[in-house]
Amino acid sequence: MPTKSDIEYQIKELKMDYMNLQGDIEKLESTGHNDQVSKAEQRLANMEAKLAELNKQLAEL
Repeated sequence: MPTKSDIEYQIKELKMDYMNLQGDIEKLESTGHNDQVSKAEQRLANMEAKLAELNKQLAEL
């Protein structure tokens, strides 16, 4: 069972990755790499689901 600090660290790390990926998507869109944009957007959706799961775990502690 992960500790509260473990979960909080995972959330912070995931949020940083999320923000970086958003920036990458903007760059891809501006350079016309739309095929890669959809893959990156799917990764964002997966990150959102993981964040929701981690926040739920945190609330249950």
